[in-house]
Amino acid sequence: MEILASIPSPSKGELDLFGLPLRGYAFAIIIGVFVAVWIGGKRWVARGGKPGTVADIAVWAVPFGLVGGRLYHVITDNDLYFGEGRNWVDAFKIWEGGLGIWGAIALGGLGAWIGCRRRGIPLPAWADALAPAIAIAQAIGRWGNWFNQELYGRSTDLPWALEITRSDGGRVPGTYHPTFLYESLWCIGVALLVIWADRRFKLGHGRAFALYVAAYCVGRGWIEYMRVDDVQLNDVLGLRFNVWTSIVVFVLAVVYMVVSARMRPGREEVVEPDRDGVSSDGDAESGSEAESASESDSEPASDSDKVELSKDVDAKG
Repeated sequence: MEILASIPSPSKGELDLFGLPLRGYAFAIIIGVFVAVWIGGKRWVARGGKPGTVADIAVWAVPFGLVGGRLYHVITDNDLYFGEGRNWVDAFKIWEGGLGIWGAIALGGLGAWIGCRRRGIPLPAWADALAPAIAIAQAIGRWGNWFNQELYGRSTDLPWALEITRSDGGRVPGTYHPTFLYESLWCIGVALLVIWADRRFKLGHGRAFALYVAAYCVGRGWIEYMRVDDVQLNDVLGLRFNVWTSIVVFVLAVVYMVVSARMRPGREEVVEPDRDGVSSDGDAESGSEAESASESDSEPASDSDKVELSKDVDAKG
């Protein structure tokens, strides 16, 4: 039995799905989104939320996230689209690859905030439920880079090296560190860490999401340092721009966890209020009680009441 000396790359970046060509990168993103909504939905219901809420809010979060991820990539690598000999229309070809996780999280969070606000749901609680699901989605989505033969690391002859066969776009055929695989495995570990910590410490008020962000940044920092793909901001004070971003975001996430734990310890008791007129704390008047009060106010006066009223009028006259 022959042992593979390297991980082979697909000869083309497309999948044949029932006779229809589908970009492998787009397929990985789509599968990741569906899995994230499924896992997030189960976690949301387990925390006291209602079925379907995660999917409803994802309708806002996912499009915003895709736009944000693409904007971050285009801004930080604008020479790929607006440099000499480039076609700016390619900036809209998201299926060919190029999504920045930082932009996706930022604008995706804005979309989620809009969706949560429309449902009367606290965004931190929703983010906590989705945290490990997002990490799993990233783990799946990273395989899109495998189809495109991109985002690999330094040259290596390790048994799990990635074989690059294309020579366009500055690629040099050879075997390299499969950084897409490293990040995929790291994201799975991050998801398991968040699930364990959430059960062990009852994380709430956005702290599970902050833990996901901090843990992801640790892995992204060293994986980014291994990459050799040519990016516009390849050297900012000796480090790649994305490494600096990982450092800054990691610090912010840790600070949030510490401050949040002191100001708002514990976990939210109610994550999704009843939308049938009952407040989230159960203090609102029930519908039957309200109807009873309304009926008593509008009940017509009896004959004895009319006689008493007539006597009172005569006495005053």
